[in-house]
Amino acid sequence: MSSPSITVSQTATPAEAAAIAAAIQRFGGDTAVALPAVEDSVSPWLKAAMVEGVSAKDSFGPGDPRDLG
Repeated sequence: MSSPSITVSQTATPAEAAAIAAAIQRFGGDTAVALPAVEDSVSPWLKAAMVEGVSAKDSFGPGDPRDLG
């Protein structure tokens, strides 16, 4: 997306030109449309499991159920 072109028809000192540019930049930032928040695509349960280091393949409790067979 390109910036719009602005023409000033009067002469300005370097300080005035800098003030105009700063005011336009601030106005653009103040009035810009905010981007929608990105929803967290990771389930809270999955996120908690990753933080805790839990795996679906881990056995629960003492012993390994694969040894029972």
